[in-house]
Amino acid sequence: MLARSRTIAVVGLSANWYRPSHFAAKYMQDKGFSVIPVNPAYAEVLGERCYPDLAAIPRPVDMVDCFRKPGDIVPIAREAVAIGAKVLWMQLGIRNEEAARIALDGGLDVVMDRCVKIEHARILGGLNWAGVNTGVISAKRPTAAA
Repeated sequence: MLARSRTIAVVGLSANWYRPSHFAAKYMQDKGFSVIPVNPAYAEVLGERCYPDLAAIPRPVDMVDCFRKPGDIVPIAREAVAIGAKVLWMQLGIRNEEAARIALDGGLDVVMDRCVKIEHARILGGLNWAGVNTGVISAKRPTAAA
């Protein structure tokens, strides 16, 4: 999904640098992705024009990345289908089965409870550069202390 997506609409993107949405969107922008902020509270975020909703975006969107609470995702899923997005991505802690069903029925791929920044870094093997201290990476489960 990340390899096929170049334009990401970030719903709920904050202009505050310390917010997770800002940090993740800035990371993706720095990695060459086109980030489109979607938040009616701002005119501009990360040097890009900010749109009040997905329908207002005048160009194609590959991925809709959601930084909203789970109860807000159903209408976002409907908008994502309506604009022809290819992926509905719900960030860490966000799961909404109804929204997932709407998106899947509309032909979108769906990711729930995952951070796009962390997944991008994980795939490229650079988690430590992305602000995640991974320690030792292993496919083996830790053994219980005796």
